[in-house]
Amino acid sequence: MSKHVKHVPKHRAAPPRHTLAKAPRKALRTTVLLSSVAVAATGATIAGGLANGPAAVTNAAADAGSGADAGAGAAARGASAAELGDREPTLSRSDTREDSDPAKAAALDADAGQAMTQTEDLSQADPRDIALALLDEFGFGQDQFGCLDSLYTRESGWRVDADNPSSSAYGIPQALPGSKMSTAGADWETNPVTQIRWGLGYIQDRYGSPCGAWGHSESHGWY
Repeated sequence: MSKHVKHVPKHRAAPPRHTLAKAPRKALRTTVLLSSVAVAATGATIAGGLANGPAAVTNAAADAGSGADAGAGAAARGASAAELGDREPTLSRSDTREDSDPAKAAALDADAGQAMTQTEDLSQADPRDIALALLDEFGFGQDQFGCLDSLYTRESGWRVDADNPSSSAYGIPQALPGSKMSTAGADWETNPVTQIRWGLGYIQDRYGSPCGAWGHSESHGWY
């Protein structure tokens, strides 16, 4: 006897099961998983459990990078401003030049005036002191002064106006004639500095040194 098949009305039949129905869940899980990874990597936010799409992730990353760049730029600008503020201003040579000290300038002027006065007043000094001061000018050492002192003491006694009427020799060095001393200065008749300077030049050219002139005077009675 054949088994009776129960009749099921068509309107109560279960709807066919399709494999595509599960696809959205799988896709959803994949989207959530990928979104979570993207969040961890980029710091993007998730709304309602889902990332705001690939565009949102990309934009968030770009915004984060832009913010970092902007912060770095601001920090660099701040550092540059700080360096510029700490950097000492460059000074020119004119800036470092000290202002002239009126007292120092006056002292220098006084020294210069004093030196000129001493030179001018040298003619008022003792002729022996003048001769000592002029030895170095002709390359003579102080050890030559003894010979020069002996020579001029014999010739004129160190007198500026010493005049030998028999020979017309004149002055401290007894130049013959006295007008020869005009090559050392127009004041040769009255200035001991002019006379002694001429006399030392004559000794240098003729005898080499005052001691050489004195030696000749000792042996010949004149120089």
